[in-house]
Amino acid sequence: MPPGSRVVAAVSGGSDSVALLLLLLDVAGGCGFTVAGLAHVNHGLRGAASDRDEAFCRALAARLGVAFEARRRDVARLAADGRVSIEVAARHARYECLAEMAATLKADTIATGHTRDDQAETFLLRLLRGAGASGLAGIRPRRGRVVRPLLDLRREELLAELAGRRQAYRTDSTNRDVGVPRNWVRHRLLPMLARRLNADIVEVLARDAAVLRDEAALLDGLAQESASRVIQQTGDGAISLEASGLVALGPALARRVVREVLDRLESARFRGFDHVEQVLAVARADRGRAAADLPGVRVERNGASVVLYNRGTSSRPPLSAFRSELAVPGRTKVPECGCVIDARRKDRAFVELVAKQALGGDRDIAIIDAAAAAAGLAVRSRRPGDWIRPLGLRGRKKLQDVLVNRKVPRHERDRVPLVVDARDRILWVAGHVVSQDARVTDRTRSVVVLKRIHCEEEGDEA
Repeated sequence: MPPGSRVVAAVSGGSDSVALLLLLLDVAGGCGFTVAGLAHVNHGLRGAASDRDEAFCRALAARLGVAFEARRRDVARLAADGRVSIEVAARHARYECLAEMAATLKADTIATGHTRDDQAETFLLRLLRGAGASGLAGIRPRRGRVVRPLLDLRREELLAELAGRRQAYRTDSTNRDVGVPRNWVRHRLLPMLARRLNADIVEVLARDAAVLRDEAALLDGLAQESASRVIQQTGDGAISLEASGLVALGPALARRVVREVLDRLESARFRGFDHVEQVLAVARADRGRAAADLPGVRVERNGASVVLYNRGTSSRPPLSAFRSELAVPGRTKVPECGCVIDARRKDRAFVELVAKQALGGDRDIAIIDAAAAAAGLAVRSRRPGDWIRPLGLRGRKKLQDVLVNRKVPRHERDRVPLVVDARDRILWVAGHVVSQDARVTDRTRSVVVLKRIHCEEEGDEA
C-alpha cells in the first residue's frame, strides 16, 4: 500500500476483518495511504443474522468516520445455478462485489483480513485434496490489487487487540459447523496436530507455504513460457493444446501448463492432482476418442490436439436451434455459426473445370446437383436423430457419428451449419461431408456451388 494509494477494507463484521479496519486506520497517515472506505458483502445465507452483520458494519463505519458500501448476493442460488459449493460461490461473489465497491470508492487496493491461521488451514485443506506445490503455496500476500496485510499475524493476536480496545465484533455461528471442511480443519485437525505433534504447527505450516510460494513463482514463470509454445489457439471459452508438445515438456512442467490453462478457463474451482493427470492422459492417448470431464471443464482429444473448454461459464452462450432459407443465388448470413453461406448456380462445365484445376479439395466448398436444390434449400442446426448418406459410402450414418469421426469437438457440433433440401434431408455438413442425395452425376446439367465463408474472411471475399 504505497503512499498515495486508496485502500478499501473488506469487513464481514468478524474479529479478523474488524481488526483489519482498525489497524489500517492506525497506520494510514504515517504510511501515506488513504482508507477509502469499508466494503461489506451480505451473502444472504443466515437470514436476519446476515442483515444484523450488515447493520453492525454500517454503524462501525459511521462511528469511525469512513465511507460505507454494501452489496447483497443470493449465494445459495448462485451455488445451485453454477453447480458449485456454497463456499466456492460465496468466494466468487465476494471478490466480484469487492471489485465493484472498490470502483465506487475510487480505491486501487482491496485489503482482506486473512491471517496466519487461515494460511495454515488452507495449506492443510489443499494438501489433503491433492494440490501440487502451487496450491500448497497457499494464500498470497498480494494477488492483483488484493492485499492481505494481516497474513503474518495470528488470530489470537487480533482477538487480544480487540479486547484491549473493547471493540465488539460479530460471530458467525456457521463457523462452528464442522461439516464444512475448513471448519473441521480449524476446530478438529489443527488442535489435534498441535497437541500430538507440534505446538507451533500453525507457524510450521505457514512457513512451508511461504517457501513453496517462492519456488512456485519461479516454476510458474517457466510454465507460462512453455504454455506459449504448446497453445495452438484460444477463444470462445476453449483452449487447444498440441498434445505431443505438452507431453514432451515432462511431468513437472506439463502439470503446471495444464493448471495454467485450467485457471484461464475456470479459475473459481479447485482441481487436484487427479484432475491434472486426466488431462495429461488425454494428451498421451492415441488419436482416438479420449475425453475427460473435470469440474467446469470438458477435455477432448481432437486429432493431434487436446481441446479444453469451459462447460459452465463459457463466454460463448448456449446455442439455440436455428433455421434460415438459403438464397440461390445469393449469400445467407448464419450468425449462430459465425459464417456466411454463398450459393451460386453454374453449368456442368464448371465441374469439369474444378476437376482439372484440382480445386475440389477445399473443405469449405461443396458442389451439388442443382436438381437437389430445385424446390429450395435451407441452412439449420443439428437435431436429435439427424442422419446423412455420405458421398462414397453405402447406407446412411447418424450425423453424430459423422461429427465424431471427423473429430469435431463436442462444444462445436451445434455450430456446424447443415444445408438441407425441401424435404429436410441433409445435403451438406458444411466443411465436412456431401450427401449421396446431392451427388453430381453424368446426367447433371447444372450445379449449385456452396461456399462457407467465415465472418472474419467475408471482407476479403466480397
